[in-house]
Amino acid sequence: MKQTITRPFGNGQSESTIWQHPDGLLIGYGLSRTDRHESVSARSSMQDWVQLHFGTRGDYRFTHKQLGKTYDLIGGHHNLMYSPEFELEVYNKTLEIETFGVNFTKEAFLRYAQHGTDALKIFCEKVAAGQSVILTEHWGAIDTPIQQTLQEILHEGFTGQIEEHFLLSKALDLLVMSVEACAQAEYRATQDEAFLRSKTDKEKIIAARDFINQRLHEPPNLSEVSKQVGLNEYKLKRGFKETFGNTLFGYLTQQRLQWAYHQIIDSQYFAADIAERLGYATPQHFNNAFKKKFGLTPMNLKKSRKRNP
Repeated sequence: MKQTITRPFGNGQSESTIWQHPDGLLIGYGLSRTDRHESVSARSSMQDWVQLHFGTRGDYRFTHKQLGKTYDLIGGHHNLMYSPEFELEVYNKTLEIETFGVNFTKEAFLRYAQHGTDALKIFCEKVAAGQSVILTEHWGAIDTPIQQTLQEILHEGFTGQIEEHFLLSKALDLLVMSVEACAQAEYRATQDEAFLRSKTDKEKIIAARDFINQRLHEPPNLSEVSKQVGLNEYKLKRGFKETFGNTLFGYLTQQRLQWAYHQIIDSQYFAADIAERLGYATPQHFNNAFKKKFGLTPMNLKKSRKRNP
């Protein structure tokens, strides 16, 4: 079941989309807007849930009362946490904050995750004992596969049991990818292998990603991105690959094709129109790139969606 909710957020408001799954799963997307920087207290009515949190856009500092921790975060992060109750104080550093949450009941999470990695097994032991816990102090970065999976959920158009199977499979995909990414982030930090060390440089890499996303129809070159975010080209290329697991232009290509995918299923545009908007030399070049990425042509995708709305 899918529903949309609007709530107050400090001096502004938060718009949320909620997907509720019968097998102990709740997925939520939220966009909070306000006209000032302020602290907002929140207490969740959800009791005994494991929360897989994605901060997709916006910077904020939040204090988790049950964990006794404060985190200062920039857009593009994720982590896994649990507490029997859930109380936060959030201070927004940007006027918009976009988040995505995949929430499991305690019982459902233990059923799915107890045979995972060693770190996940330790996490599960604390969940089973009712202890508040976070997977790692080193938050993972939202890379291209995670971002694409989040977008697939946002744009899903299924109903009934097909929707239930789709949402559960994507939720478990996100859980696996998040645990792996957090493990990599922790390894780099503990082995002193991280290339990007300053918070300022990390913020510039996030800004580079956001700039690329704004220019999908007029792709910037490396020099433009470098000047836009104030980072030399070498640090930009290496830092981007470390953060998102993809080259800057590999990421750009994937985002352009992902945008095209959603246009095909959500709009009346023809493939030739989309190819022109994205600047492909010919529709055939676009079709070839699309098929290589998704395994079918734009026309076949549109036909399949008509058969299975």
